[in-house]
Amino acid sequence: MPKTKRRESRETAFALLFEWSFREDETLEEIIEQAEHCRDVQVDDFAKRLAGKTIDHYIQLDACIDRYSDKWKLNRLSKVTLAVLRMAVCELTYMADIPAGATINEAVELMKKYATTDEAAYVNGVLGAVGRSLDGEKPQEAAETAESGSAAHGE
Repeated sequence: MPKTKRRESRETAFALLFEWSFREDETLEEIIEQAEHCRDVQVDDFAKRLAGKTIDHYIQLDACIDRYSDKWKLNRLSKVTLAVLRMAVCELTYMADIPAGATINEAVELMKKYATTDEAAYVNGVLGAVGRSLDGEKPQEAAETAESGSAAHGE
Protein backbone atom coordinates (compact mmCIF):
# COMPACT_ATOMS: atom_id res chain seq x y z
CA MET A 1 0.00 0.00 0.00
CA PRO A 2 1.52 3.38 -0.98
CA LYS A 3 2.56 5.69 1.86
CA THR A 4 -0.02 8.33 0.96
CA LYS A 5 -2.81 5.74 0.88
CA ARG A 6 -1.83 4.28 4.26
CA ARG A 7 -1.59 7.80 5.72
CA GLU A 8 -5.14 8.49 4.53
CA SER A 9 -6.29 5.16 5.95
CA ARG A 10 -4.75 5.96 9.32
CA GLU A 11 -6.47 9.32 9.34
CA THR A 12 -9.78 7.61 8.59
CA ALA A 13 -9.17 5.04 11.34
CA PHE A 14 -8.30 7.86 13.73
CA ALA A 15 -11.57 9.65 12.90
CA LEU A 16 -13.54 6.45 13.50
CA LEU A 17 -11.79 5.87 16.82
CA PHE A 18 -12.32 9.48 17.87
CA GLU A 19 -16.04 9.13 17.13
CA TRP A 20 -16.16 5.80 18.97
CA SER A 21 -14.67 7.48 22.06
CA PHE A 22 -17.92 9.47 22.32
CA ARG A 23 -20.20 6.57 21.39
CA GLU A 24 -18.67 3.41 22.84
CA ASP A 25 -22.11 1.79 22.96
CA GLU A 26 -22.21 1.69 19.14
CA THR A 27 -20.40 -0.89 17.05
CA LEU A 28 -17.64 0.03 14.67
CA GLU A 29 -19.90 -1.05 11.82
CA GLU A 30 -22.55 1.48 12.91
CA ILE A 31 -19.97 4.25 13.14
CA ILE A 32 -18.57 3.35 9.70
CA GLU A 33 -22.06 3.29 8.20
CA GLN A 34 -22.80 6.76 9.57
CA ALA A 35 -19.45 8.10 8.36
CA GLU A 36 -20.01 6.71 4.87
CA HIS A 37 -23.59 7.94 4.56
CA CYS A 38 -23.47 11.26 6.44
CA ARG A 39 -20.01 12.50 5.50
CA ASP A 40 -19.30 10.48 2.34
CA VAL A 41 -16.19 8.97 3.94
CA GLN A 42 -14.56 6.05 2.14
CA VAL A 43 -13.38 3.48 4.69
CA ASP A 44 -10.89 1.04 3.18
CA ASP A 45 -9.84 -2.36 4.52
CA PHE A 46 -6.74 -1.09 6.32
CA ALA A 47 -8.73 1.60 8.17
CA LYS A 48 -11.37 -0.98 9.17
CA ARG A 49 -8.72 -3.46 10.31
CA LEU A 50 -6.82 -0.86 12.32
CA ALA A 51 -9.90 0.66 13.95
CA GLY A 52 -11.35 -2.80 14.64
CA LYS A 53 -8.19 -4.16 16.26
CA THR A 54 -7.86 -0.98 18.31
CA ILE A 55 -11.41 -1.25 19.63
CA ASP A 56 -11.08 -5.00 20.22
CA HIS A 57 -7.95 -4.50 22.33
CA TYR A 58 -8.51 -1.04 23.84
CA ILE A 59 -8.31 -2.31 27.43
CA GLN A 60 -4.86 -3.84 26.84
CA LEU A 61 -3.81 -0.79 24.82
CA ASP A 62 -4.88 1.56 27.62
CA ALA A 63 -2.86 -0.49 30.11
CA CYS A 64 0.20 -0.22 27.86
CA ILE A 65 -0.28 3.52 27.36
CA ASP A 66 -0.69 3.98 31.12
CA ARG A 67 2.51 2.01 31.77
CA TYR A 68 4.61 4.23 29.48
CA SER A 69 2.81 7.52 30.05
CA ASP A 70 5.10 9.64 32.16
CA LYS A 71 3.14 11.61 34.78
CA TRP A 72 -0.16 11.57 32.83
CA LYS A 73 -3.12 9.36 33.56
CA LEU A 74 -5.47 8.32 30.77
CA ASN A 75 -8.34 10.41 32.12
CA ARG A 76 -6.20 13.54 31.69
CA LEU A 77 -5.51 12.89 28.00
CA SER A 78 -7.64 14.55 25.33
CA LYS A 79 -9.81 12.24 23.22
CA VAL A 80 -7.62 13.12 20.22
CA THR A 81 -4.44 12.11 22.04
CA LEU A 82 -5.97 8.93 23.41
CA ALA A 83 -7.36 7.89 20.00
CA VAL A 84 -3.99 8.41 18.31
CA LEU A 85 -2.10 6.63 21.09
CA ARG A 86 -4.48 3.66 21.09
CA MET A 87 -4.24 3.34 17.33
CA ALA A 88 -0.44 3.60 17.24
CA VAL A 89 0.11 1.24 20.18
CA CYS A 90 -2.22 -1.19 18.42
CA GLU A 91 -0.03 -1.03 15.31
CA LEU A 92 3.12 -1.47 17.39
CA THR A 93 1.84 -4.48 19.32
CA TYR A 94 -0.66 -6.25 17.06
CA MET A 95 0.30 -5.52 13.45
CA ALA A 96 3.58 -7.20 12.54
CA ASP A 97 3.57 -5.95 8.95
CA ILE A 98 4.06 -2.28 9.87
CA PRO A 99 7.50 -0.84 10.75
CA ALA A 100 7.58 0.84 14.18
CA GLY A 101 9.22 3.97 12.78
CA ALA A 102 6.40 4.47 10.27
CA THR A 103 3.79 4.00 12.98
CA ILE A 104 5.40 6.54 15.31
CA ASN A 105 5.99 9.08 12.54
CA GLU A 106 2.39 8.87 11.31
CA ALA A 107 1.02 9.22 14.85
CA VAL A 108 3.11 12.33 15.44
CA GLU A 109 1.93 13.79 12.12
CA LEU A 110 -1.70 13.19 13.10
CA MET A 111 -1.06 14.93 16.42
CA LYS A 112 0.53 17.90 14.67
CA LYS A 113 -2.56 18.17 12.47
CA TYR A 114 -5.25 17.68 15.14
CA ALA A 115 -3.62 18.71 18.42
CA THR A 116 -0.77 20.80 19.79
CA THR A 117 2.98 20.57 19.34
CA ASP A 118 3.30 19.63 23.03
CA GLU A 119 0.82 16.79 22.60
CA ALA A 120 2.70 15.59 19.51
CA ALA A 121 5.94 15.52 21.51
CA TYR A 122 4.20 13.65 24.32
CA VAL A 123 2.83 11.03 21.89
CA ASN A 124 6.30 10.68 20.35
CA GLY A 125 7.79 10.02 23.79
CA VAL A 126 5.19 7.44 24.81
CA LEU A 127 5.38 5.61 21.50
CA GLY A 128 9.18 5.68 21.55
CA ALA A 129 9.13 4.02 24.98
CA VAL A 130 6.62 1.41 23.83
CA GLY A 131 8.67 0.72 20.70
CA ARG A 132 11.90 0.32 22.69
CA SER A 133 10.17 -2.05 25.10
CA LEU A 134 9.15 -4.30 22.23
CA ASP A 135 12.73 -4.41 20.92
CA GLY A 136 11.64 -5.07 17.35
CA GLU A 137 9.24 -7.85 18.33
CA LYS A 138 5.48 -7.83 18.22
CA PRO A 139 4.66 -10.34 20.96
CA GLN A 140 0.87 -9.90 20.78
CA GLU A 141 0.78 -10.61 17.05
CA ALA A 142 2.99 -13.66 17.51
CA ALA A 143 0.79 -14.94 20.34
CA GLU A 144 -2.37 -14.46 18.26
CA THR A 145 -0.80 -16.23 15.28
CA ALA A 146 0.33 -19.13 17.45
CA GLU A 147 -3.12 -19.43 19.06
CA SER A 148 -4.97 -19.36 15.74
CA GLY A 149 -2.52 -21.83 14.22
CA SER A 150 -2.93 -24.22 17.13
CA ALA A 151 -6.71 -23.95 16.98
CA ALA A 152 -6.71 -24.49 13.22
CA HIS A 153 -4.62 -27.63 13.63
CA GLY A 154 -6.73 -28.96 16.49
CA GLU A 155 -3.92 -28.61 19.01
